[in-house]
Amino acid sequence: MIRNVLAAAVVAVLGGAVVAADLKSGPQVGAKVPGAFAPYNVTGEDAGKTACLYCRGGNSPVVAIFARTGDDAMTQKLIKAVDAETAKNAKADMFSFAVFSGDKDKLEPQLKDAAKKAELKTTVLAIDDKEDPIPEKYALNKDADVTVILYVDRVVKANYSFPKGKLTDKDIEAVVKDVSKIVTQ
Repeated sequence: MIRNVLAAAVVAVLGGAVVAADLKSGPQVGAKVPGAFAPYNVTGEDAGKTACLYCRGGNSPVVAIFARTGDDAMTQKLIKAVDAETAKNAKADMFSFAVFSGDKDKLEPQLKDAAKKAELKTTVLAIDDKEDPIPEKYALNKDADVTVILYVDRVVKANYSFPKGKLTDKDIEAVVKDVSKIVTQ
C-alpha cells in the first residue's frame, strides 16, 4: 500500500515536470516572428507612447520577453542579464524588450522603478495595453508566466517558456548563453 502511494506520488511529481517542460509559448524555433504590434513603451526612445517594438528590432538580433507580471524578482533578474548582453552586443545592433501584461496605471510606475533600480541601459520595458494587444498569432500560452524569444532576421533561434515561479538562475544563464545563436561576432 505504501509502495503504491509512493509510486503515485512519483508519477504525479514527474507528470507535473513533464507538463512544465512541454509548455510551449510563442513562435517556436525556425518559425518567423509573427509581426507588428504596438505596446505602450515605459522606457526607451518612445517612452510615454505606443510604438512597434517588432518594427524597431527589424532584422537585428532581438531578445523579446513577454511577462504576465512586473514584480517578479527572477523576471527582473532575467531582464537585467539580457540588458547587459544587449549593451555588450551593441556593435551587432542587438535589441531587447520586455512586454508586461496588465493595468497600465499600476504597471507603469512599477516598471519605471524597476528600470531605475536595475540601471537598465538598453532594454525597453513596455505594457501590453488593451488598445493594441499582442496579436493572437504570437500564440503566447496563458500558462506561461514568462516567454523569451530570441530571433534574428525575424526567425526564431531559441524559445523559452516558464510557468509562474519556475524561472531559475540556471534558466537565465541558458538564455544569456543562447544570445550567441542570434549574434555573430
